[in-house]
Amino acid sequence: MYANPFSDQELEARLKRLRARMAERDIDLALLSTPENIFYLTGLDHWGYFAPHLLIVPLEGDMTLVTRAMERVTVEHQVRNALFEGHSDSETAADMAVRHLRARSTAKTRQQQALVETEQVIDALPGFTRRIGVETWSSGHSYGFGAALRENVEHAVWTDITGMADELRLVKSPEEQEIMRRAAVASDAGTAAAVAAIHDGAAEADVAAECIAAMTRAGGTPPGFGPFIRPEARMAEEHTSWGDGIYRKGERVFLEVAGCVARYNAPQGRLVNIGSIPDEDAEMAEVSKEAFDAILAALKPGVRARDVYDAWQKVVDDAGMPHYRRHHCGYLVGIGFPPSWTGGNKVTGLRHDSDLEIQEGMTFHAMSWFTETGRGNFFVSNTVLLGPNGAEVLTKTPAGPTVV
Repeated sequence: MYANPFSDQELEARLKRLRARMAERDIDLALLSTPENIFYLTGLDHWGYFAPHLLIVPLEGDMTLVTRAMERVTVEHQVRNALFEGHSDSETAADMAVRHLRARSTAKTRQQQALVETEQVIDALPGFTRRIGVETWSSGHSYGFGAALRENVEHAVWTDITGMADELRLVKSPEEQEIMRRAAVASDAGTAAAVAAIHDGAAEADVAAECIAAMTRAGGTPPGFGPFIRPEARMAEEHTSWGDGIYRKGERVFLEVAGCVARYNAPQGRLVNIGSIPDEDAEMAEVSKEAFDAILAALKPGVRARDVYDAWQKVVDDAGMPHYRRHHCGYLVGIGFPPSWTGGNKVTGLRHDSDLEIQEGMTFHAMSWFTETGRGNFFVSNTVLLGPNGAEVLTKTPAGPTVV
């Protein structure tokens, strides 16, 4: 059964936190168009997000979900806490949203609601404005979509609320943590299957097929992207996957795999050597694992993301590679819809210049990545949960070195 994975209490708590943020910023309506945020607040999990969705969240009253009309059955099956407005394919989600904002009670401001209670006529008071928040940097909020809203909704003050709902997703509740653990099981199954399938003469496609099949059998669903399974010749390609080639003895194979359950992604990465491992790779493996352990030790509530990166970099510097830098040593993960498992169209990274405060309940794709160093190659990454007892590695596949 394909059902909403969240309890009513979980969804109510999330909405309450969002509305508290809205009240702090004096926002009457929040218009959310990021798939991850709509899922977070409603549990709607489908592939229909390729077309714009809009979740209209008033400060009080029912939320309303605007999608194509053909999504009605899916919404009725999965969404328990929002009304539904479907538009035909001869119009756009913006058209439907404009009608809704003009006609429905959710368009009234708190001042207007008070006037209704005293039986005053609000139609004669066009001077009242609605403060409407929109995610202007969302993949679901195109230029045309935003322009249609702004040009056709009167008496509105528009406010950019990009990131407001995303920030609520950074700390995982107990329900979410349990889903992340299940995703990690699927991730381990896929990684183990891929490693077992790699050998001299193995087809890239066959390795990928074994990986995906194993994740699926372990309870996984399609991940945000990937799996990324690449031969050595394409190791530096950040976001490409298998091709039509054949693996050969003496080569390295790059694996970055994420098990996914209920849209929660648990990535991990490994580097596999076919036949034997060069001495320089074996030496780099020790540096990589030591640096990964430094990440785990640095992940503590109250520290900043830059402090975690600095702990990783210190190991690199002490190993005699002060020139080697990465754009981050990991990033936060959780909910992710294609084409990303990073939680949307940005990456919340453990960067050298980030002042993000680390909090208990956050989950990370922690990475100790060493390629193109001039001194060997190695790569290990895992999904890590910062719990009450410190950093816990959720993905359990042995770090290696792995020789097949």
